[in-house]
Amino acid sequence: MNMAKTKVHTRYVCQQCGRVSASYMGKCPQCNSFNSMVEEVIHDEPVAKGPSTVRGLTGRSIPRPISEVGGEAEDRIHLPIGEFARVLGGGIVPGSIVLVGGDPGIGKSTLMLQMAMEMADKKRVLYVSGEESERQIKMRAVRLINGKKELPANLLLVTETNLEVILNHVRDSKPDLLIVDSIQTVYLSEMDSSAGSVSQVRECSSHLRELAKSTGVSVFMIGHVTKEGAIAGPRVLEHIVDTVLYLEGDRFQAYRLLRSVKNRFGATAEVGVFEMREGGLMEVTNPSEAFLAERLVNAAGSAIAVTMEGTRPILVEIQGLTSPTQFGNARRTPNGVDFNRLLLITAVLTRRVGLKLAEHDAFVNVVGGIQIDEPAADLAIAAAIASSWKDVPVRAEAVLIGEIGLAGELRMPGQMVARLREAQKLGFKIAIVPKAIRKGEEYPKGIEIIEVRSLDQALDAALKKDK
Repeated sequence: MNMAKTKVHTRYVCQQCGRVSASYMGKCPQCNSFNSMVEEVIHDEPVAKGPSTVRGLTGRSIPRPISEVGGEAEDRIHLPIGEFARVLGGGIVPGSIVLVGGDPGIGKSTLMLQMAMEMADKKRVLYVSGEESERQIKMRAVRLINGKKELPANLLLVTETNLEVILNHVRDSKPDLLIVDSIQTVYLSEMDSSAGSVSQVRECSSHLRELAKSTGVSVFMIGHVTKEGAIAGPRVLEHIVDTVLYLEGDRFQAYRLLRSVKNRFGATAEVGVFEMREGGLMEVTNPSEAFLAERLVNAAGSAIAVTMEGTRPILVEIQGLTSPTQFGNARRTPNGVDFNRLLLITAVLTRRVGLKLAEHDAFVNVVGGIQIDEPAADLAIAAAIASSWKDVPVRAEAVLIGEIGLAGELRMPGQMVARLREAQKLGFKIAIVPKAIRKGEEYPKGIEIIEVRSLDQALDAALKKDK
């Protein structure tokens, strides 16, 4: 009887982008990273023909008209942590797979353990750790509850990195929720590459996805990040999962932002705000009030911006400082805003408003460690810089909203009504906004709207003394 032989060959896989090459290259031609090619040994197993080799989520799906597919919305699993539930879109979807990434020490494992203990009151949860011992996890759990309640009996802990063994544990314990900490430590024994490699991460996440879709178990995976801030491993990892969350924040600040960058069951770019305390990550239900708590009113170089994080408007304080330069080239130093955006705003202030910033260093800081990416904060940044340069404070009860163009004109950002309602709720009396044709909802009545067309007019209104 002739038996098919197993062929063995090697290939080189880039650990940054996943490009496969037959020979070693010092520089990956796809992502231009150096020394990222790692050798992998591949065993080409003989392919057996038959229906048993068909790999799919269930193997029982057949083509049928879309009109015959059931469209009933599946009930989400209630998550007691409101800010976490907000980012997920209202709760945990059964059979979903979620990837949570973030810098080392930012609080990923703490947040997952908090969620596991909250969910274990009504659901069965299996927490799989490949980085910590069971004793370490229990010590953290005891610190988080701080004697307020007993440790839940439905929370099962196991330290394992072999995916085949993990799947056996899932089959035996039948959990409703599976947490894997982290995906870079899990491996398949049938593959020769080490844990954390591109092929291991891709295959392990694919197996966990099939587990979630075929059994209805909700899977949460913690992912490491590279020094650039992206989740380590192949980009396909983010395509496999249903939801990608990033836990952000300055390690020296108390606030943490849980940001959704992909969500098949809710809004993308949604944000949940937490504060790191001794008892873990605590929800911040009113982040605007928290970010403005230590604001120094009537100080030159301070302006209030209203930024949208998903569907949530957040008021943040933007500080600007100008100082005569001691060198030939003036410096531009941003913290929390984009560097190129700061260059654009300072250029417009110099050319269109007449501020002599070429002879001054300009520093911009967003209080609270939050990162602002949208251009609606341009006007507040410009007002903070101009206020510091002129040493005149911005009106204390004013918020500034608007995008700045190169001609010095102001452009209308989106969701203006939601921004103004949040400002009114926090007690601000004046809003300086671009003048534009309004369609749809009218502006709120309880706040004075000052409409301007140019940056020059906006600064005149913002730096005017309060009556």
